[in-house]
Amino acid sequence: MRRMALVWLLLFVLAFVAAAVDGRMEGLSQGALEGAENAIRLALSLAGILALWMGLMRVADEAGLTRKLAALLRPVLVRLFPEVPRDHAALDSMSLNLAANILGLGNAATPLGLRAMEQLQTLNPNPRVATDAMVLFLAINTSSVQIVPATVIALRAASGSEAPTDVIGPTLLATAVSTAVGIAAAKLLARVWPAGAPTEER
Repeated sequence: MRRMALVWLLLFVLAFVAAAVDGRMEGLSQGALEGAENAIRLALSLAGILALWMGLMRVADEAGLTRKLAALLRPVLVRLFPEVPRDHAALDSMSLNLAANILGLGNAATPLGLRAMEQLQTLNPNPRVATDAMVLFLAINTSSVQIVPATVIALRAASGSEAPTDVIGPTLLATAVSTAVGIAAAKLLARVWPAGAPTEER
């Protein structure tokens, strides 16, 4: 947090110095005010669109869509994580987390992901080093296939796009590819550097 504050402070100082040297302090002040005004307008326009999409996804979640999708994902996760026992609670948490991510329910996915990591940690013989399963889950979770990119749709709509939902197809394709690459990389690196291997061997 402090580092980000320093970055913003540095940008502000550099802008101030550049404007002072170039004699455009008035333009800097005007630009700052216009930027603040545009930020408020964007935030307000995004609020309604995001509320709509997140509301629809929440209704789908309450209707049981997330759990049904999680049930479909579980057999796939059993194959991807052979080191996790089939009856372990971590598989349920991972399935629900990925299902929530796929549906764009980021707020619901985060606590499920944290719980999955805590449950995977119970299978970890060395708590100071992440297991292959934990690394693979993190890779899948980070890349995460997404059907409804609610935030991107909202941004496009707020920017005046005539077809804000056109991004759904490309997003689905891009996230599917990124997830496949993430899984392949995690599996390959797990063979090269097994979890728990001495640092000298890595």
